[in-house]
Amino acid sequence: MNLSIVATLYKSAAYVEEFHRRASAAARELAGDDYEIVLVNDGSPDDSLDRAVELTRIDRHVTVIDLSRNFGHHKAMVAGLAHARGERIFLIDSDLEEAPEWLRDFAKTMAAEASDVVYGVQEVRKGNWFERWSGELYYTVFNYLAHIDHPRNIVTARLMSRRYVDALLQFREREMVISCLWVITGFKQSSRTVKKLTGSPSTYSLTKKIAHATNAITSFSEAPLRMIFYVGLAIFAGALLYAAYLVFHKLVLATPMDGWTSVMVSIWLLGGMIVSFLGVIGIYLSKIFTETKQRPFTIVRDIHGQSSSIH
Repeated sequence: MNLSIVATLYKSAAYVEEFHRRASAAARELAGDDYEIVLVNDGSPDDSLDRAVELTRIDRHVTVIDLSRNFGHHKAMVAGLAHARGERIFLIDSDLEEAPEWLRDFAKTMAAEASDVVYGVQEVRKGNWFERWSGELYYTVFNYLAHIDHPRNIVTARLMSRRYVDALLQFREREMVISCLWVITGFKQSSRTVKKLTGSPSTYSLTKKIAHATNAITSFSEAPLRMIFYVGLAIFAGALLYAAYLVFHKLVLATPMDGWTSVMVSIWLLGGMIVSFLGVIGIYLSKIFTETKQRPFTIVRDIHGQSSSIH
């Protein structure tokens, strides 16, 4: 098969039909009749699944992967990629903030630069000044800690070769940050500047963004653990210097030391640091615990459409 278009569904009922129409037109322009559209229902609470299944009845190119519950956007994308059969795979969000028509330009860039991946980069990151500033800070800190060159302001939309997707699917991590896996999979990757629309409010709250950042950093960097060791050394060195200072005042200057305030501050400071450091270690231990259980990424409840007899 020449082309697969993969998208996930979550509260996508308002967009399913238009996404199908526009994605189909873009696919026919590039691949003629040799394409498929794989829609993954990630436990959507609305009638996205019913609308998508109806499309399979009127269009043989559509396949719907119905997951047993909501597993999260990243894992749902991987489920879609695992079921895609095309030599080229176009991954895109279904909410129409990313235009299916980008496929044409992505394909031209892939051919011109002999790339295995062409991904979209936002012309201007959406959100207010704080979201843009915090996003830039996140990428700077993450790239420094993880020692990878994660592109800034990327979108989901990307056109990928078969060999790249096969390599990407070899990663079996349960604590998944797919944008980082995109990077470390390697191959030649090219960027394409896009203008992402803002059609619906983001479902990523500040709490979710902090959780995502914590997961990404602890999944791809051991720097926080090394930081604990170095901070411990610094505290030990500082304690030795302060002890020497107290001994000097006591024995040489015979100066009485009022230490209650400094003692209390030290207790609170060191206590807080110990608790936070134990928390960092706990995060890493929880990841080990999750990985050793080897639970499946996703569970497929049903497959609707042409590919249901194949997978």
